[in-house]
Amino acid sequence: MMGGGPPVHLMWSSQFNPDKPKVRGKIPWRRTGAFFLPYWRQEAMVLLCILLGTTLGLAPPLFTKNLIDSALARHDLHLLWFDVGGMVLAALIAALLGVYQGYLNSVVGEGIMRDIRTSLVSHLHGLPISFFTNTKTGEIMNRVSSDVDNIDSVVTGTLVTIVTNVATIATTIVTMFVLDWRLSLIALAVVPLMILPLSPVGRRMYEVRKETRKKRDEIESMTQETLSISGITLIKSFVREKFEAARFRKTSTDLMGLEIRLAMVGRWFMAAIAAMVIVGPAIVWLGGGYLTIYSGMTVGTIVAFVALLGRLYGPASTLAGVQVQIVSALAVFERIFEYLDMKPEGLTLAESAKGNATPADVRGEIRFDDVHFSYIPERAALDGISFRIEPGQMAAFVGPSGAGKTTITQLVPRFYDPQSGRVLLDGRDLRELDLQWLRSNIGIVTQETYLFHDTIAANLLYGRTDATQAQLEAAARAANIHDFIASLPEGYATIVGERGHKLSGGERQRLAIARVLLKDPKILILDEATSALDSENEALIQEAFVPLMRGRTSLVIAHRLSTIVAADVIFVVEAGKIAESGTHTELLARGGTYARLYHTQFERGAVGAIT
Repeated sequence: MMGGGPPVHLMWSSQFNPDKPKVRGKIPWRRTGAFFLPYWRQEAMVLLCILLGTTLGLAPPLFTKNLIDSALARHDLHLLWFDVGGMVLAALIAALLGVYQGYLNSVVGEGIMRDIRTSLVSHLHGLPISFFTNTKTGEIMNRVSSDVDNIDSVVTGTLVTIVTNVATIATTIVTMFVLDWRLSLIALAVVPLMILPLSPVGRRMYEVRKETRKKRDEIESMTQETLSISGITLIKSFVREKFEAARFRKTSTDLMGLEIRLAMVGRWFMAAIAAMVIVGPAIVWLGGGYLTIYSGMTVGTIVAFVALLGRLYGPASTLAGVQVQIVSALAVFERIFEYLDMKPEGLTLAESAKGNATPADVRGEIRFDDVHFSYIPERAALDGISFRIEPGQMAAFVGPSGAGKTTITQLVPRFYDPQSGRVLLDGRDLRELDLQWLRSNIGIVTQETYLFHDTIAANLLYGRTDATQAQLEAAARAANIHDFIASLPEGYATIVGERGHKLSGGERQRLAIARVLLKDPKILILDEATSALDSENEALIQEAFVPLMRGRTSLVIAHRLSTIVAADVIFVVEAGKIAESGTHTELLARGGTYARLYHTQFERGAVGAIT
């Protein structure tokens, strides 16, 4: 008997707002600035290094002017050594400052990237289940990895580049005007040609970049789905390798087209800037030559100006490219903050200062009070459900697939909240309780067992991080898995593989049960927890459940009558309603839906599912 789980594609509409917050039209500088604040000391040192470095960069052109106009003109060997030595010393000091600045850049940049990744992943962990059922895993992974990596280049290099180039341009212009205002005006004449096209080029690149990121989401999702162990098994089972290859090639071709468009955006503009780097000095040589012939300007001044132009046009062209990079990176910032703006689960009541209660004790009484719940408005998953489970009782839920059984169990740990009605624990609305406290008192074993690609011990310790080896083994014995683990060459240090696929379904299920046993919760939720076990192992597990459930409230969705018969109360769920309830004996005597399901199963001689 399958649990009444929600259709995956329906989980979004009622539980999570599809209108994701947007960062529209501008980078949220205040929010990004908050990531820089912890590193203000290193940033101050970076600025100091930039200031010293740009000042030292002025030395070679000035020494060159003095070398030509004074040392060589006067045949002064001492002055020649002074000018050359000054150039070399300035270059060496600037190089050392550059190394130290590079180190500081890395500390600040990588620290900020770590903080952004941590904030994003932590925030995603706090989002409701409905977000993950509606969003492809590949898309999420692309934002956490690829998108953050794209920000990395801006944070670690681009911002420092902007400050460095602005400082370089400012000091260069001042020096140029000090040398000669006439040549300075000639040199600056071509700068507007480098700046005017920036805005339209940036807008176009931003639009293409957004399309490119969406297409990368598709590829990431396709890769994640088809290369996971479940996906590759499905592909091979249906012999769809050629189909998937063709589908991937088509999407990759679309991405290739977008990347080509992105590469070509502003290409003529960048080519023009490259030409200006040559044209500018030529104009200066022309103007300087004229002034030398008719006004007595020295050759050293012209040579110094040409050298300074490299410090002017180079940074100007770099800033042009940087502006384009920042505008195109806007699309990536928008996607990151789009996720960070999503409200975490349970936030509304927590904000009202009611959703943080942590009672000292848990008795385990669970009550549903006229609960209505829908994954989509047109179809009720639970339609006015009301029932009560006494502390320490074992309650079984039976009924056809899609009746709402799993939905009931998912409301208890607040994976979802009802649209109306209340779910209460010991008389208190679950929404008044601290969410982490609530879930720390609930143990869940589902039909689909998930294990990390790690050792058996590490997977068990996920239930209780401070458990001793003896406690691990005790939990494994109770779940009838210790002997199997002990028979493995590496024992509890055995790697279980991706999603635990090195183990059989029954072995994975028993490890999951041992993990919950180790957690020792007050409330148990078993959603077809023994579905992957054979009859012999199931009987051993049922024996382990007896002491486990004693004194604990247990909600069990089971597909075998051995579990159902042992329940203190059985709820028959049909079409989102409680059709009937009672003990096994009472329900058989009543002759209703449960009796019909029971007799149908045994008339067929099955020990299979009630469906």
